[in-house]
Amino acid sequence: MKFMKLGSKPDAFQAEGKSIRYVSSELATDVTINVGEVKFYLHKFPLLSKSIRLQKLLAQATEENSDEINMDEFPGGYKAFEICAKFCYGMTVTLNAYNVVAARCAAEYLEMTEDVDRGNLVFKVEVFLNSSIFRSWKDSIIVLQTTKSLLPWSEDLKIVGRCIDSIASRTSVDPASVTWSYTYNRKSNVANNEIVAERNQAVVPKDWWVEDICELEIDMYKRVILAVKSKGRMDGFVMGEALKCYAVRWLPESLNDLACDASNSWHKYLVQTLIHLLPDDKTSGCSCSFLLKLLKVAIFAGVDDTLREDLVERVGGKLHEVSVKDLLIPAQSPKTTRYDVELVQSIVNHFLTMNEKHCCQELSIQKNGGEVESFLFPPGHRSLLYVGQLIDGYLAEIAHDVNVDLDSFVELSRSIPEPARPIHDGLYKAIDIYLKEHPGLSKDERKKLCGVMDVKKLTPDASMHAAQNERLPLRLVVQVLFFEQVRAAAAVAAAANARSSLNNDNSNYTSNTDEEGCKGLEKQMSLKVKVATADGGEKQRNGSHVMKKNASKNSKSGLQLLPSRSRRIFDKLWGGNVESKSSVTSGSSESPSSIAVGEVKSSGSSSRRRRHSIS
Repeated sequence: MKFMKLGSKPDAFQAEGKSIRYVSSELATDVTINVGEVKFYLHKFPLLSKSIRLQKLLAQATEENSDEINMDEFPGGYKAFEICAKFCYGMTVTLNAYNVVAARCAAEYLEMTEDVDRGNLVFKVEVFLNSSIFRSWKDSIIVLQTTKSLLPWSEDLKIVGRCIDSIASRTSVDPASVTWSYTYNRKSNVANNEIVAERNQAVVPKDWWVEDICELEIDMYKRVILAVKSKGRMDGFVMGEALKCYAVRWLPESLNDLACDASNSWHKYLVQTLIHLLPDDKTSGCSCSFLLKLLKVAIFAGVDDTLREDLVERVGGKLHEVSVKDLLIPAQSPKTTRYDVELVQSIVNHFLTMNEKHCCQELSIQKNGGEVESFLFPPGHRSLLYVGQLIDGYLAEIAHDVNVDLDSFVELSRSIPEPARPIHDGLYKAIDIYLKEHPGLSKDERKKLCGVMDVKKLTPDASMHAAQNERLPLRLVVQVLFFEQVRAAAAVAAAANARSSLNNDNSNYTSNTDEEGCKGLEKQMSLKVKVATADGGEKQRNGSHVMKKNASKNSKSGLQLLPSRSRRIFDKLWGGNVESKSSVTSGSSESPSSIAVGEVKSSGSSSRRRRHSIS
């Protein structure tokens, strides 16, 4: 910390109690100055030689036959006046970042300028400010903090503005030229009982300054941030880190702490100010978790709808960065739900609007074991997939709330586009929880709820669970069983054709293994989407008798794993006086919901032309 010493005489000021100050001298004091509740017994000559205002006040007191001067509104109080009085006596005075503003304001009030005496207090303080204080990073921050209690004097003297400009200028310098306090770890060397200190040689980060200004009061902090922005040299990420650091310092850690805080209006003003200071680019700068924290406090504190909508839009642009826990925003009265589902719906809508241009379907193939192998996809699609999983997880959380109405749940489920949800296991889990927690749903309501799910996008494990789930509508269970049989038949046919293709490839094997590998992958993908079609019936008729036998055996063993309810349904689906039919179009199976129960299109196999029962 910088400091400056004035005067050379020893300090002769004495105190008597808390309200009396006097100078220890052989000469009797001849003037009494009242500064607030403190009386100063001093001598006229030293004071009048430095202060024009004291000359005027003393002349006025003489006319009134009084030897007392009253200064109740003295800037800086009695401590600042004592600094000025000691300077007048030539006694030693030490100025530093904590008292220099008070001394400057007091000297201005007493008119201790060059018009009275050369090298007066105003001049001395200005030299100290310009040569030391405003050139020091930490001293400038300390001085700025002290200006609040000295308004409007500190503002009129432009001390506030000069401090802010000094701080803003130093934030923009090259970090390589910044002398920064690094942390270091002390490690104990057991062998020679020595302590070795290893200094961290990390590069000074761009946001080295953000924590230092967090102690500023919000109004001063706002002016500093605006000054930093006006320089045009700071990127949005660093500005976002600065705001986040300040919010962590001053906002409560939880909403429960905020509810117990009596200064709720102050938190409202704080959040409003931080929202105004957010970077202009809504898709960069601040992390989404920080924006969500601001949003939660803004809702609780009753911030204006316009500012809340701005936060919702910003969160929507970064929805792929958050977790399910971040989205659990408590609902406010008069809403009866535990969490604010409508708010999350609005956030999702903003996300989809901003990412609409990046939405495209992922190229993938499904292996025999049900594992999905993904290929490269365009930028933005990965975030879309993450948001799909995120919302499914959120749906599973809110499904436990009995007050969440069906329409809100279905609307949020349907808002996720198909490319964002290639697998419906997460959605199935959320639907199952909702059915469990809402047993009073009618048949039509359960049908509406389950209508958001596509059974063709369930993994084998999820399909097996769904086939045994008595909470699901009967028609949905039938669809699950039907599609699993189609998938099993397709897998068997694909394996047979792949084996046949492998034999042909071995006979024509060449050294160009890379080219043959690519062709093999292409054939497997083609088999994935073309098996079990009507045009492919000739291949199935030419399949080996052994493969047919194994397929029949696998189907029966799979049925034995199903519970009695599912087996009865499956018997009704495949048995009876119904002609079996099957049709799988290129790339996907026909939706089971579009086929009547017990009807399947013919696959071309002679064994499926006959009416039979496998029960």
